[in-house]
Amino acid sequence: MSGNTFGTLFRITTWGESHGPAAGVVIDGCPSGMQLSEADIQKELNRRRPGQSDITTQRKEEDKAEILSGVFSGKTTGAPISIIVRNRDVDSSKYEELRNTPRPGHADLTYELKYGIRDWRGGGRSSARETIGRVAAGAVAKKILSSHGIEILGHVAALGGICAKPVSIEEIRENTEKNPVRCADPEAAVEMYAMIQAVRSEGDSVGGVVEIISLGVPAGVGEPVFDKLSAELARGLMSIGAVKGVEIGMGFKSAVMKGSQMNDPVTIKDGKPGMLTNNAGGILGGISNGEPIICRIAVKPTPSISKEQCTIDMSSMDETKINIHGRHDPSIPPRIVPVAEAMVALVLVDMMMRGGFINPVTGER
Repeated sequence: MSGNTFGTLFRITTWGESHGPAAGVVIDGCPSGMQLSEADIQKELNRRRPGQSDITTQRKEEDKAEILSGVFSGKTTGAPISIIVRNRDVDSSKYEELRNTPRPGHADLTYELKYGIRDWRGGGRSSARETIGRVAAGAVAKKILSSHGIEILGHVAALGGICAKPVSIEEIRENTEKNPVRCADPEAAVEMYAMIQAVRSEGDSVGGVVEIISLGVPAGVGEPVFDKLSAELARGLMSIGAVKGVEIGMGFKSAVMKGSQMNDPVTIKDGKPGMLTNNAGGILGGISNGEPIICRIAVKPTPSISKEQCTIDMSSMDETKINIHGRHDPSIPPRIVPVAEAMVALVLVDMMMRGGFINPVTGER
């Protein structure tokens, strides 16, 4: 199986399965001399770990990060950083009856058709538990970016058809982590929470939209043709399992706007070129323009639901029906926020290294 590595100069390789002994990541290309501790990584892993509230999977995992290499005396050495998170609360019993019946909406069927074998315990490699490695590596990337004055903020903008009101950066900072749905609009958060509870009681699930905003990214990041910053961000975000769409700035709304409405007027800000509006989402011609970079992802409903669904028995090739049991999130957006932030951070660090904004050896400008 190829395709487990992401990035060019700042590269990560994730590994592990949902019900295997552990999951983790190897980071290659991290600058030397940076202060890094397991606590730095744990802070981000705690945001994605299961069992945080009654609207997430009740799988109880501590998700404790262990750094195996690449850090000495509290500083990165420039060598590959290997991080492991051991799986503790594994229960594969609910999947025994599904070993021959691919679950609708999951990668079960495509893995079987491509490889002729699959780990049927919780989805194996295709499980959302793979994102542990992304979030751990993203914590390192975020630390690099913070030293360059860059901040990444994610929040749930819509869930199950309920849309949050437009919110300020301060509201995102202040409110997002205060409710279990990670919505910066407190009133919408209450409605979203009730929506999740309602669909879960029906044995169903809902999806939503997550917005990720990057602040402090300098102008000039990205290449103008195939290696556009927008293209790399879309690739990184689309590589997250539950993501079915990506938009930047006005995104799909731009298709129904006039040029006079869409174009951002150019002005002078603090003695430098800037924009009066940010419909482009901080990227023009594939290159950052110095404005906040705004991405949104469409997140599908959790495919593991207890409602009866049609499938086939791969052993007999007969049609059959299944009900999925086990511990699953009734809605993915709240827990995908730190994963999406991590992927944006990984793209930005790599592209800034490639563009000369970050020294790959020292991490400095």
